[in-house]
Amino acid sequence: MDTPKPAHPPVQLLNDLESIRELLGEQNDEPPLLLDSLDPDSIPLLSDIVTPAIPATVASEPAPANLTESLRNTVQRSISRDSELNRLDSELRAAAQLILQDVIDDFVPQIEAELKRRLDARLSRLLPPRKP
Repeated sequence: MDTPKPAHPPVQLLNDLESIRELLGEQNDEPPLLLDSLDPDSIPLLSDIVTPAIPATVASEPAPANLTESLRNTVQRSISRDSELNRLDSELRAAAQLILQDVIDDFVPQIEAELKRRLDARLSRLLPPRKP
């Protein structure tokens, strides 16, 4: 744990601040007012500061063979990784469709029974019972 530093007396702190102010050599004790006039020529313009960029030179040397080979290997790995991901994605989608179809097949008899029950209840309300 950190141990607290002993407190300096306020007189010591005030003397330290005074010595810092003297070192900085403050001429004005107050900041300039917004009402003070400002010489427009003293404000730097962007065109005065920015220098035109040096155009980039195009290298006339062909790419080294090892760089080309490295790039080819990287592209090949990326393509094989993408094809592997696509294969896994298609397998997962096919498995999900099979699972969904199994769930639907399991619930079809229950759904049919519920629909038949509701239809019979509605028909008995809509149609009068037959007399033999």
